[in-house]
Formats: sequence, structure tokens, C-alpha cells
Amino acid sequence: MFAKKSIVAASVLLAVGITGASAADWSDTYIGWRYGTQFGEPFNKNDIRKNIFNFGHVSGYKYGTNFLNVDMLLSDDKDSLNGSSGAHEAYVVYRHTLDFGKIAGKPEMFKWGPLRGVGFTAGFDYNNKSGDSYQSRKRMLVAGPTVMFDVPGFLNVSVLQLWESNAPRTHPQRYHYDAHPMLTAAWGIPLGSLPLSFEGYLNYIASKGKNEFGGPTKPETNIDAMIMYDASSLVGAKAKTFRVGLEYQYWRNKFGNDHKGAAGDGAFAKTPMIRAEYHF
Repeated sequence: MFAKKSIVAASVLLAVGITGASAADWSDTYIGWRYGTQFGEPFNKNDIRKNIFNFGHVSGYKYGTNFLNVDMLLSDDKDSLNGSSGAHEAYVVYRHTLDFGKIAGKPEMFKWGPLRGVGFTAGFDYNNKSGDSYQSRKRMLVAGPTVMFDVPGFLNVSVLQLWESNAPRTHPQRYHYDAHPMLTAAWGIPLGSLPLSFEGYLNYIASKGKNEFGGPTKPETNIDAMIMYDASSLVGAKAKTFRVGLEYQYWRNKFGNDHKGAAGDGAFAKTPMIRAEYHF
């Protein structure tokens, strides 16, 4: 019953966020590309090369913020089924955060010490993957409290409850994992007066109970961090139009698979990448 009520609440917040996006006070929309040669996938011992093309949007309105990211991940033939040319995956993340201080009309109400504000975040993850042996079809709702720290740029930390399900190729009936929590942080912090910023996210996700095969799942740690350089001045564009950088992903027990068990080294990805973005 609690899960159903939480899902309904999340849906209402999503509707509010989508409506609010049409009256944004500020927004940033961009397309990007990143590339690496050492991606890992559980139960796959190979290093995998991936090109990732993405569309991103973040905006703020009267009562909070919206975040949307759509990735198209194109793998080489090391991530394939029966010798195919490689896997293709679409992964969508949406988050909407309501700021309690803005709703009350008193932003200073929740500002004390290192905190800039307090809010509530809801959203979803959606993915479809084809071409590999698993062929994930993940669906996940998330909801929980958020604190916003008073730093240059932003640093938000949330504790979210996750309701996740999957229906891979081997299990056409959708399987629902146990509801489980995630501690997550997202940040974007300028490095002084330099045209550089330190950005990324960290997710610590608790075990989600039994997997669809009846085995245990493990807690997972996913850290994605990058140093981005504003190269706009080199091409005569306005600031923050063209950005390039170096990115690194550390993902232990990927998707809840034990990297010390049958899932092997592919469930412990350590992936350097290059990244480029164009902001509209």
C-alpha cells in the first residue's frame, strides 16, 4: 500500500514538473557525445567500446527544478548476442525536485548552516537494450527527500526509494525487485575563475532482494565524475556553448551483480572516457 501511494505521489510530482517546465525561469539544453574503450557488463569478461550520444535538459521554475537525460549507447561486437554487430541501448532519466522554501514563498526558511534548501525529488528511469544476451527492459520509479548545499554551483544529496522492474529476453514476464533505497549526490562546481568545472554524480544503491533467477543481489556503488573545460572562446562562441572534458566511471557490483561471483569482472566497471557537449 505504501509503495502504491508513493508511486501515485511521484506521478503527481512528475505532472507538476512537466507543467512547470513550460514556464521556466532558466534552462540549459544540450547534446553530447562520450567515448570509452573499457566499459564492462556483468557476465561478460571483455572490455567493451561504446559511443554514447545524449540529449540533456535542466531547468528551474517557480517551485523547483527539472532534469532530463536521454542516452543512446552503441556498443561494439564485444557486447553482442550470437556474433551480432553490437548492442544498442536507450536509457532515459528524469528527475523533478520541489523546493520547499520556494513553495512557501520564503527561500530562507530552510537555509541554515551549509544548507541552501530542502526539497522532495521524484522521477523515473527507463531503458531498452537489444543485441546482447540479456536485453534489459528496466522500468523504475524513484521518490524521496533532497537537501541542497550552499556551494558555488550546486551540490544536491537525496535519499530515494526505488521501485524497479525488468523483463529481459530470458524472462518475458516482468519481474519486480524488492523496493530498496539509494543515497545519491549530484554536483556541478566551478573551479575558481578558471574555465573548468568538476561535475558528476554518486549513487549508493542497497540490495534489491532476489534477482529474477532467484539469486541474491548486492549493494552497488556507481560514481561518474568529470572535469569539463569551456572551450567556447576558442571558436568565438559565447561562454558555456562548447565544452569538452575527461570523465571516469567507477561501478562496483553493476546492476546489483556480485563482481566476485559468476558475474565476474564485467560487474566492476572502471571506465575512462572523453566527452564533448554543445549547449543551445
